[in-house]
Amino acid sequence: QVHLVESGGGLVQTGGSLRLSCVASGRPLSEYALAWFRQAPGKEREFLAAITWNSRSIEYYVDSIKGRFTISRDNAQNTAWLQMNSLKADDTAVYYCAASNGAYYLEGTYSYWGQGTQVTVSS
Repeated sequence: QVHLVESGGGLVQTGGSLRLSCVASGRPLSEYALAWFRQAPGKEREFLAAITWNSRSIEYYVDSIKGRFTISRDNAQNTAWLQMNSLKADDTAVYYCAASNGAYYLEGTYSYWGQGTQVTVSS
């Protein structure tokens, strides 16, 4: 089974930028679609962005982060990233990467999860 580890979280000021990384081991990342989720205190986990497994690297974003966040991957490095720009206080959450054997755009297909990394945006 694939194992995922997130890193890159931390404390940033409003308007700042942060890049999160997700490294896969156990199985090649090329076998999976990849997505980023987040969960704020007292809130449900939110589906943010996804990217296909193949070389076309088709991306999907929810409206709330489109234009601010960018998902990318490099299968040769078994690594995916989430570039976060123009951060706001409402972006404060634990961020998770997840892998799917199914369609990249279907939230319910993600079954392999990292442990999360905390992002805190100060206002």
